[in-house]
Amino acid sequence: MCGIVGYIGAKKASNVLVDGLRRLEYRGYDSAGIAVLNGDLQVIRMVGKVSMLEGVLGEHGPNGRTGIAHTRWATHGPPSEENAHPHRDCAGRIALVHNGIIEDYAVHKERLERAGHVFRSQADTEVLAHLIEEARARGMNLPSAVRAALAQVRGTYGLAVVSVDAPDTIVAARLGSPLVIGIGDGELILASDPSAVVPYTRKTVYLEDGELAVLTGDGYHVYSLENRPVEKTVEELDWSTADAERGGHAHFMLKEMLEQPQVLTDVLRGRLDLEHGTAVLGGLRDVAARTRQLERLIVVGCGSAYYAGLIGEHLIETLARVPVEVELASEFRYRNPIITPRTAVLAVSQSGETADTLAAVREAKRHGALALGIVNAVGSSIARETDAGVYTHAGPEIGVASTKAFVSQMAVFALLALHLARERGLPESDGRAFARALCDIPAQAASILSQREHVRALAARYADATHALYLGRRLSSVVAYEGALKLKEVSYVHAEGYAAGEMKHGPIALAEPSMPVIAICPTDSVYEKTRSNIEEVRARRSPILAIATEGNEEIRRLANDVIFVPATHELLTPFLTAVPLQMLAYEIAVARGLNPDQPRNLAKAVTVE
Repeated sequence: MCGIVGYIGAKKASNVLVDGLRRLEYRGYDSAGIAVLNGDLQVIRMVGKVSMLEGVLGEHGPNGRTGIAHTRWATHGPPSEENAHPHRDCAGRIALVHNGIIEDYAVHKERLERAGHVFRSQADTEVLAHLIEEARARGMNLPSAVRAALAQVRGTYGLAVVSVDAPDTIVAARLGSPLVIGIGDGELILASDPSAVVPYTRKTVYLEDGELAVLTGDGYHVYSLENRPVEKTVEELDWSTADAERGGHAHFMLKEMLEQPQVLTDVLRGRLDLEHGTAVLGGLRDVAARTRQLERLIVVGCGSAYYAGLIGEHLIETLARVPVEVELASEFRYRNPIITPRTAVLAVSQSGETADTLAAVREAKRHGALALGIVNAVGSSIARETDAGVYTHAGPEIGVASTKAFVSQMAVFALLALHLARERGLPESDGRAFARALCDIPAQAASILSQREHVRALAARYADATHALYLGRRLSSVVAYEGALKLKEVSYVHAEGYAAGEMKHGPIALAEPSMPVIAICPTDSVYEKTRSNIEEVRARRSPILAIATEGNEEIRRLANDVIFVPATHELLTPFLTAVPLQMLAYEIAVARGLNPDQPRNLAKAVTVE
């Protein structure tokens, strides 16, 4: 959740560190700080935005060439200067920044305080600084002291440590929280996310769990926590600085919504065989024998990725007739799942670092399942730990609320469903029809995005609502869940998504003039049923905004407002109905004076459980 940046090189470290923190703001945070080695250790921390920290540093920030920085999202202790990172030891000669949680910190803190250590914060991280200090007092060098401290604690970490006594060194370690080293020209940049690295270099090395890196002015070395050297492969980032900037748009969320037609084109490019009506997924080639024998697929994900999985369930079961279960990754490993040799577990994650989803992958592998992944981030933990998978090629998604990553995940599920279906006997003609419809989706999404002024006007009408219901049937019920999530995330309006058939089983009690209802009602096999549900809430005088298929003139009589989407293959309707709901959530947030890129209390990558 939090952001880490470290720098060693010829530049003024504080400038690079603050620039890196700005590029990690989207991850969510409540305080920020830096520590720079400049003869001594200079630490500056404060509550609030990175811009406030930058203002304090001004032109007179520390002049050192080595330092670390952090944006904190509060876990242990409220946002405060004392609880902000970097944290220091008693003598103020060691500073560290940390993503993750030290689960047994209270036990160590109590012992260390009895031994005379003075704590200045409520943060769990601070125990690490004192444990390192203790090891240094026993004569260990900085890497050995970090290694000794980590051996004593239980939890997760992405960690960066500096010390006055090792003036040209950063020690980094990882267990469950991502870290990447950017290899520049005479400089090294350490970060928790490549977006802080890409302005300086595209050459990167990703740390794996259980690895410790020592960065100096002469280069870097990576070791296991048992101090065995580890050879690393240098990888090239496949995106540029421009990909992580707003490009003239008011918000990243707007930019990323508008990128969706191109993202969909990129996901499909080279993967559709229109002649034979199938999908070609090179990432699954090595496990083709096992996927052909699949008897059951379990999809795990969190948030929007979970909803993409529910769409995938409909697609795969309908086309390929393979049984699919979709599980919340946060619950999966606690329910003793039934896994057979012909079960695959498919993890869906934009970042590839989602802690709960990564834990589900590891649980699946312990049970002998084929572990597959749908991820956006090349080199991420889930990409590395799964047996095979498919990249979404969505490019960096900076806005916290998922938009283009969500539609790219749905697109991969559509490809996977087609691939599995053709292997299992779906007629070629049906495969071709589905593939052709899929090819039309990018242009159709673009036509919906061109309705922005209409959606903005509707948003102004509904912006003062304090509650909303989203309704749909079959695939549209999943779109209702996702649409409600978007509204909650960025506008803080309480919204609930329901399968429309459930209305009479409780939720219709909420229907009244102050409760707008967003009805997802494409012209599909369950349209008549959905129309009946619309009539029910209309009779209770709830304002109705319908998402309907072009040409449906009847809906104008039933709904107060309508956003029309093009007609498509029934299984592909979520690609089109989800887009206006993203737009609506965005425009309502803006109308309410909120920043949709950085919703309160949320982080882009949830890397702690």
